[in-house]
Amino acid sequence: MPRLRLFLALAALALPPALVRGETPETLPLTRDTLTAALTRDVAAHFNLKGDLQLELLRVGGLPLSAPAGWTVAVIEYPAEPAPSMLLRCELCTDEAKAKPLTVFLRAALWRDAWVVRLPLTVGAAFDPARLDTRRSDLLRERDLVPADAADHTYVFARAVSAGRPLTWHDLARRPLVRKGDLVEVSAVDGLLVVEMKGLALENGAEGETVTVRNLESHKEFPALVTNENHVQIRF
Repeated sequence: MPRLRLFLALAALALPPALVRGETPETLPLTRDTLTAALTRDVAAHFNLKGDLQLELLRVGGLPLSAPAGWTVAVIEYPAEPAPSMLLRCELCTDEAKAKPLTVFLRAALWRDAWVVRLPLTVGAAFDPARLDTRRSDLLRERDLVPADAADHTYVFARAVSAGRPLTWHDLARRPLVRKGDLVEVSAVDGLLVVEMKGLALENGAEGETVTVRNLESHKEFPALVTNENHVQIRF
């Protein structure tokens, strides 16, 4: 009898506790809330979204009632871009079972503070947050709205905007550092060699944009990159 008890004790040490007690492995309820939370984290990270992403599951195909502890959901097919309605193809993964496919149709909202015009704006005026307020908006449904953490002094108002209207990207333009008809400094860079000359800008351009410049002596035209106020650069 002592030998039998010793044998049973050793056998119990080699088995998972649940099997020793005759129980099934631990399972957890797989609810719409837990799945929604997992998908929200995944979608926000995949699209690098800023703001408060809220997802609502409208339909889920293949959702089991429960899953083993430690389950994860992996999205295997995303839409091209985030939208108010999205279809995701997923797999429910566990350590103990084969991945189970899920098809998820959901409604999405991305809440962020966006600019709203407080005082009337005129064409060409510099971007000034003091003339604006903020309002919580769904930027998936109103994609053109300008978030409150976007736009700065490098922008000007491209058109007049009345008070009370949300500010959109169509209302803004990058402030030109080079203007058509102005003389500009041209830096021609070839490795360590830099040659400076004057040129005539034939179009407006903001920082980082390419404009056409005319050589004052040869009258040849060439593209150049706007780097600063009345300064452009060409590289060979």
